[in-house]
Amino acid sequence: MGQTDSLTMLQFIEMLVKHGNYTKAAKSLYISQPYLTQVIKKKEKELGVEIIDRQTTPLQLTEAGRIYYHYLNRLLNEQNRFKKKLDTYTSPEKTILKVGVLSSLGTYLLPLFLPEFLSQHPQVKVELVEDVPHKNEIRTINSQLDFFIGQNPETLSPQLTAHERGPHGYYAIIPESSKLYQKGVRFVNNSTISLEDLLNEKLILTIHGSAIRHQIDYLIQKFSIQPEVVLESNNIFTIAKLAQENLGVTFLPESVQVHETGGNYNICRLSQEDVSLNYFIAHLNNRALSETEQAFMNGFLTNIQKRLDEKNEEITD
Repeated sequence: MGQTDSLTMLQFIEMLVKHGNYTKAAKSLYISQPYLTQVIKKKEKELGVEIIDRQTTPLQLTEAGRIYYHYLNRLLNEQNRFKKKLDTYTSPEKTILKVGVLSSLGTYLLPLFLPEFLSQHPQVKVELVEDVPHKNEIRTINSQLDFFIGQNPETLSPQLTAHERGPHGYYAIIPESSKLYQKGVRFVNNSTISLEDLLNEKLILTIHGSAIRHQIDYLIQKFSIQPEVVLESNNIFTIAKLAQENLGVTFLPESVQVHETGGNYNICRLSQEDVSLNYFIAHLNNRALSETEQAFMNGFLTNIQKRLDEKNEEITD
């Protein structure tokens, strides 16, 4: 068994902690359980300490394991910084921008500005890291990402500077299965339906860690509701489609376009006083942006605002 590189070890340890046992971790890594066990044991022998506490269920890191895990993260960050500096010499004609975004959010936002930006800056290569917001926030703080695109910057680390485009509203999709459904109309006035009543229906929500879910959870807590969540997904278009197909109520930013179907459902635009969002692009406070990076950020802000203005006109009409 050859030497295991730092990135692979980091992935192995993260999957072990996430799943709490070797079998599930190995399956998610597409390797065999005996191989994963061997790799961990060999590394423990090399370090002279146990890094996995096998006396706990689910498995956890030992204190030495946590130290080793943080060491691997620092090492990877340093490797990334080194590679980026080296790229300026090995590929001086190329500029690499690393951008973090939640996959479902990127599906909507990136096409609005990225093709135009890349056509105007053919020397730029954009590398996407599609992950949940709090992980991409950490990556940006650790200089693993140049930019972090997200929603609702209020809880961002003070180490990051966020440039916002907002506020913008939400709407609810109310299927025929809901007692709040109003027959014979597509769009209903929010004065006829309370937000509290909507939250007491069967809900389809985005996963914990998403900006939308953070806001919905706050409202659930505000109204002291015990929610009935029938499904969670990390893809906003999945929950939209399932709501249209009668599974439950869901909440979407008004910028996300719902493709009309023949299903029986209402669309209710919510008051911005109750719930709203700001799209943002963030970077480290102490980073001096290059002309290319400034153009990337300006392209995001300008085109997102343009699309949101168009969406507001559509809703008004």
